[in-house]
Amino acid sequence: MTTLQPDTHHSDPARTPAHPRRWAGLAVLSASLLLVVMDMTILNVALPAITADLAPTSVQQLWMVDAYPLVLAGLLVTVSALGDRWGRKRMLLTGFTVFGVASMLVLLADSPGDVIAVRALLGVGGAMIMPSTLSLIRTLFTDPRERAAALGVWGAMAAVGGALGPIVGGLLLEYFDWHAAFLFNVPVMVVALVAGLVLLPEGRSARPPRIDAAATALSVVGMVALVYAIKNGGKDGLAVDVVVGAVLAVVALTAFVRRCLAATDPMLEVRLFRGRAFTAGVLTALASSIAMAAMLLLGAQWLQLVLGYSPLQTGLALLPMAVGGIIGSPLAPRVAERIGARRVLSGGLAVGGVGFSLLYVAPAPLSYPWLASGLTLVGVGMASLAVASAVIMAGAPAHQAGSAAAVEETSYEVGSVLGVAVLGSLAAAVYRSGLPADELAARGVDAAGAEAARESLGGALEVAATSPGGAWLAETASTSFTTSLADLGLAGGVLMLLTSVVVWWLTPADLDLADAHH
Repeated sequence: MTTLQPDTHHSDPARTPAHPRRWAGLAVLSASLLLVVMDMTILNVALPAITADLAPTSVQQLWMVDAYPLVLAGLLVTVSALGDRWGRKRMLLTGFTVFGVASMLVLLADSPGDVIAVRALLGVGGAMIMPSTLSLIRTLFTDPRERAAALGVWGAMAAVGGALGPIVGGLLLEYFDWHAAFLFNVPVMVVALVAGLVLLPEGRSARPPRIDAAATALSVVGMVALVYAIKNGGKDGLAVDVVVGAVLAVVALTAFVRRCLAATDPMLEVRLFRGRAFTAGVLTALASSIAMAAMLLLGAQWLQLVLGYSPLQTGLALLPMAVGGIIGSPLAPRVAERIGARRVLSGGLAVGGVGFSLLYVAPAPLSYPWLASGLTLVGVGMASLAVASAVIMAGAPAHQAGSAAAVEETSYEVGSVLGVAVLGSLAAAVYRSGLPADELAARGVDAAGAEAARESLGGALEVAATSPGGAWLAETASTSFTTSLADLGLAGGVLMLLTSVVVWWLTPADLDLADAHH
C-alpha cells in the first residue's frame, strides 16, 4: 500500500507520515468506543431488573435512559474543542477515568435518583471518549486509504457494541443483580487507560479553537434543550415544557452557529457543512442512528415481553445486526473504491430501509425469523457508516478534526435520541390505540391499572397478572405491541429510503475517499 504524503497545506505538528504503533492504537480506540456504545444498549436489558428493584416512576425510568444521551450530546462540542486545545489523548484518558469512576459509584446507588446521577456522569465520560477516538484516528492515520480502513474497523466496533451490550448485559443479569451491568466497565477502563498511555500519541490542533464561554453555554443549553424537546415531544405532544424546550433549542443553537460563523477560530467549524459530501456523511450517520436505536429498543422489548426470551436470549437474538455490521463495515471502504462512495452511502441506507420494511410486510403475527432477517439487512446497511465517517473526516482539514468528530458524534447522539423519541413514540401511539380505555374499563380493569397498561407492555403484563380479565389483557397488549413493531418497520423503512435518495443527490458522483482534503 502506498503511503500518501500528508497534506502540507493543513499539516499538524502532531501528525507523522506513518505512526509505527497506529494499528495497536486503533485497537485501544476501537475497544473504548465499543464499551461506550455497549453502555447505551446494556441499559435496555437491565431496565426491567432496575425497575423491579427500585420501583421508579415512568418519568424516572425515562430519565434513567435519557440522562446519558442528554449529557453526552450537550457536552460533545465543548469537549471536542477542549481536546483540540488541551490534547486529544489527554481528554480520552480523562474520559476513561471518569467512565470507570462513574461505573464504580453504582455500588452506592440505592434509589432511582442515584442511578440517574450515575448515568449522567457516564455521559460526561462518554462525551470525552467518543470524539477523541475519531480525532485520534485522524492523527494516527495520515494515509487516506489506511484511514478509511481504520474507520471501517471503528464502524464495525460501533455495530458490535450495539449488539454486544444486550448479550453482555443478559449474561451478567443471569448470574448477578443489575449493578453488574455497570461494574463490567471498570476493569475494561483500567486496561484501556494503561494501553492508551503506552500506545497512543498526543494530538492537538495546529490552530486550536478559541474556548468561548458564551459559545460553550449556548451549545450546552441548545443541545440539551433540543434532546429534551424531541424526547418529551414524542411522549407528551406539544406540552408547555416541550414548546419551551424547542424554542430555547432553536434560539440557542442559532445564536451558537452565528457566533461560530463570526469567529476566525470557532469552537465548532460549522462552515464544514458547505461541503456537500460532508453533509451527506452526516445525514447518513443521523438516519442510521435513528433507525438502529429504535430497532434495538423495541426489538429487545418485543423479544423479552412478547416471546418471553430471557435477557441473554434477547441479546443473542439481536446478534444478526452486529453480524451484518461486522461483515459489511471493514469491506465498505474497499467496495467504495470499486464502485464509488456515493453508491455505498446511498445503497447502504437503501438496504437498511429494506430491512426495516420486512417487519411491515411480514405475515402476521410477526415471527422471529422475519425480525432476524430485518436486523441482518439493517446491520449490512449500517456498514455504510464506515464510509460516512471517512467522508466526514476527509471533508475537514487536520486542524479541524475535532470539529468534524464533534459533528459526527452529535449526529449519532441526536439520531439515537430521535429514534427512541420519534419512532418510539409513534410505536407507543399504535400500541395505545390497540388498548382503548373504555374497553379496558368494560373488562373490569380499574383506572390506575388501565393507565399502567396503556403506558407500556411491561405495565400491561403486570396488571394482567392481578386483574379479572388478565388473559384477555395480556394477549391484547402483546398483539398491539407486535403491531406497533411492524408499523415501526414501515416508518423506519420510509425514513431510510428517503434519506438514501437525498444522500445520492448530495454526494458528488466522483467522490474519492483517497482525496483526503478536498
